[in-house]
Amino acid sequence: MTAHAYRRVMKGEPMPGVFEVSRTVSIRAVVDDIVLLTECSLPGEWEGQLRYLPLR
Repeated sequence: MTAHAYRRVMKGEPMPGVFEVSRTVSIRAVVDDIVLLTECSLPGEWEGQLRYLPLR
């Protein structure tokens, strides 16, 4: 998924944003981060970006 997202960004194609989650992170930590992101982000804020969870 991340390779596909990077290709879209490099081509200048629209990409809504991707959050990749490490397999070593607890589900609780991921849920906490997703809740934080949804409560504190503006619509479209993550468009064209690839970020990794956990945020910490």
